[in-house]
Amino acid sequence: MRVSDLPLPDPFVDHVAEAGISELYPPQAAAVDAGICRGSNVVAAVPTASGKTFIAELALMTADGPGLYVCPLRALAREKYETFAALPGVDVAISTGDFDASGEELAGHDVVVATSEKVDSAIRNGATWVDELACVVVDEVHLLDAERRGPTLEVTLATLRRRRSDLQVVALSATVDNPEEIADWLDATLVESEWRPVDLRTGVCVGGHIAFDDGTERDVPVETDGHNGDEPNPNEGPNDTEVTAALVADTVVNGGQCLAFVRSRAEAAALAEHLADMGLAGAMGIEDDAARVADEAADIDGTLTGQQLAGCLRSGVAFHHAGLRADHRTVVERGFRERSVACICATPTLAAGVNVPARRVVVRDQRRYTGSSMEWLPTLEVHQMCGRAGRPGLDPHGEAVLVAESTTRSELVERYVEGDPEAVESTLADPASLRTHVLSAIATGFAATEAEILDVFDGTFYAREAGAGGLADAVAVAVDDLVDAGMVSRETGGVDAYRLVATPVGETTSRQYVRPETGERIVEGLRTAAGMANVTTLTAFEIICDTPDMQDTYLGNRERAEIYRFADTNADVLTTRMGEAEEFEEWLESVKTARILDEWIGGATVEELVEAYRIGPGDLDSRVERAEWLLSAAEALGETIDVSVPAVPRARSRL
Repeated sequence: MRVSDLPLPDPFVDHVAEAGISELYPPQAAAVDAGICRGSNVVAAVPTASGKTFIAELALMTADGPGLYVCPLRALAREKYETFAALPGVDVAISTGDFDASGEELAGHDVVVATSEKVDSAIRNGATWVDELACVVVDEVHLLDAERRGPTLEVTLATLRRRRSDLQVVALSATVDNPEEIADWLDATLVESEWRPVDLRTGVCVGGHIAFDDGTERDVPVETDGHNGDEPNPNEGPNDTEVTAALVADTVVNGGQCLAFVRSRAEAAALAEHLADMGLAGAMGIEDDAARVADEAADIDGTLTGQQLAGCLRSGVAFHHAGLRADHRTVVERGFRERSVACICATPTLAAGVNVPARRVVVRDQRRYTGSSMEWLPTLEVHQMCGRAGRPGLDPHGEAVLVAESTTRSELVERYVEGDPEAVESTLADPASLRTHVLSAIATGFAATEAEILDVFDGTFYAREAGAGGLADAVAVAVDDLVDAGMVSRETGGVDAYRLVATPVGETTSRQYVRPETGERIVEGLRTAAGMANVTTLTAFEIICDTPDMQDTYLGNRERAEIYRFADTNADVLTTRMGEAEEFEEWLESVKTARILDEWIGGATVEELVEAYRIGPGDLDSRVERAEWLLSAAEALGETIDVSVPAVPRARSRL
């Protein structure tokens, strides 16, 4: 099927022709047959690199009105915005922040790229532009089962469909075990395919021997020199890091690039430094380009993390994880796409949608620590990592290699090479998530009775799974919890009749896009602070940091005593007494975060805070951003309850 045969604007056809696209990939042709250019709902469950973005463009370019592209991550939203903005004659907007606004400035654009959280918050704040949408494309729809992001995506999509019954929905997904259930939920035609533009072969490597799923085998030379602190043992084979290094070097000397996935940030940086000693930039002939990228990274800031990254980049290697600043991650990703970086050592977050294909993907670690024990990674997550292997037009095939011991080889083959990815399940049943979205339904006026709430949620994936009875029971519990928390009240309207109404605190909590538990804690903290003799910016930060909407900051055993002493010394300006914290360890973590933020507005540099508190520069950036949002919410809640705590706006103004 040729692009020129489709009902597309001529400038668009010319644009893709210039990019070398004249015929559709099989999954794209199947989407056309399913009616994607005629306004039909389509779920495309296809592998990475099989043309999902072009499927989205087909829907958006043929829609009878504005389109919305929903992304799970900000980095991916920016990437897609740039892709769509390059299309001729298409006016594109992007929105990923400002959770207390309706985003009315987004009206009138041909395409809006946004996170599901932004769309949800816009709806809560009275957005009308969403009612004009003709098409919504949901990327990575399998993230319905993500712990916090999934319920928001699910409810937002159900709300959009409820507000406009003729809305075209196109959902893009990795291959999952139950795509037909997602398609049934969305009243969509399922396009399911295993086709890839570049064949993928997956293997398991023990020592230096790789056995692939297509029956081929290969040996790579492995040096066992005890590097990275591991002493060689003549009675044992090479360790996982040595095998991984050999697989990376084998790829690079043969002209390819490599992605190596490990379990943690520290492991990613350690592996990158190990590889930096191997001369990969010289082997790939990119010394000058690597030096340029390294200088670019070094100019971003003076943190030790940034210097460490720049040092690795100079050798043609990078590490990539959430602790890096966004600018550093951008430099790494762009450098890799421009072939100025030979290998990226990454945590699994890199596999979540960012476009960085490589000739070979190495998955060194298949287990990670979950807080209590080491657990196997989900099969879907590993498949997404493996799916990054193979660059169309550059590689004859892609290779994904899992590093194993002889004792785990059969387990990896069964679980990840031959095993199917998990089924997608709704996580809206989580009580905290359900309370959040029940409050939103009431506060926005979408529902005033439990029956009406059920009607609002009837279009969710959870309702399809749980059935009417299960959903009704869960909603009843959520309503009772919200009434107890002072977020909702029952107003009688006659004999045995009542209506659910959001209280002023409930309305503000929902409009500010914070969880009910966060709103309740902030109100409590503000009232306590108003009665205290000594209130500082540390007080304000402690209030907002001791909420579920502020990300946890890891508290190591070595620093626990120091944070304890700090909390004890500053007890007179903290709203929670040390002996009254329900979850003492979590409260200590919040005190640590509050201390970091207070020192930040006091003039401490990124470099000083990163070194003193063992956090990544990206962690500091995210905490500052969240603090701005939560302090804004605290100001709004203070006005709602008529309680003034001047330290709150003072702290916010200095961030």
